[in-house]
Amino acid sequence: MTDLSVNLNAVAQLRNRRDLPWPSVTGVARVCLAAGADGITVHPRPDERHIRRSDVFALSDLLRDEWQDREFNIEGYPSEDFLRLCEVVRPDQATFVPDDPGQATSDHGWDIGAHGTMLAEAIERLQNCAIRVSLFVDADPSVAALAAEVGADRIELYTGPYGHPGGDAAAELARLKATADACRKAGIRAARGGAGIGVNAGHDLTLDNLPALVAAIPDLEECSIGHALTADALLYGFAETVRKYRAILGG
Repeated sequence: MTDLSVNLNAVAQLRNRRDLPWPSVTGVARVCLAAGADGITVHPRPDERHIRRSDVFALSDLLRDEWQDREFNIEGYPSEDFLRLCEVVRPDQATFVPDDPGQATSDHGWDIGAHGTMLAEAIERLQNCAIRVSLFVDADPSVAALAAEVGADRIELYTGPYGHPGGDAAAELARLKATADACRKAGIRAARGGAGIGVNAGHDLTLDNLPALVAAIPDLEECSIGHALTADALLYGFAETVRKYRAILGG
């Protein structure tokens, strides 16, 4: 079964349109977790245009106090501020993304070769706090060996080109599968007889395109889904929407 981590950035962005406390980010998280979501994902950007630092701490408290068996995933560029936040909050997973602070959303993966020293140091720093570290990467089998070199526990496949309407979904899916296959063979865990680097996926995944991805990569560890899940929740409600995605992921 693949875990579903619900990304709450869109919920926070809607709240931030007005100086009001609703929709409640923690309230929606509680609904999603009660419906079976395996975890919560947030991406606190420096300008706090959606998730705020206060949300990070409130969600951490919620998971620690009410849902100890679920996971907290914090995404961000591994700046000193981000790393310190992770060291204080101690999420289950930190996902490093190569975003410029002004980007609207993540739209490309790491050039690991060009940033290898910085990534290796940041990964080791958070792993010393018992935090699993995932790197956001493009679909390219060569990233598996590079991710292993810098010590990543997992990679998150950037599935935007696969999910974007009008793209060559079949070709993109083949690249995603090839990258996942390479990750199974890479890394310390493989050398010890394990399954290599773990593979997550996220970006523009929907109820329509998710089934083919899961069929192609049945051992996906986690899918982080926010925009489409929030859009579907406008029609079905968050609880029913979570159940629909979980059904596809094998939950």
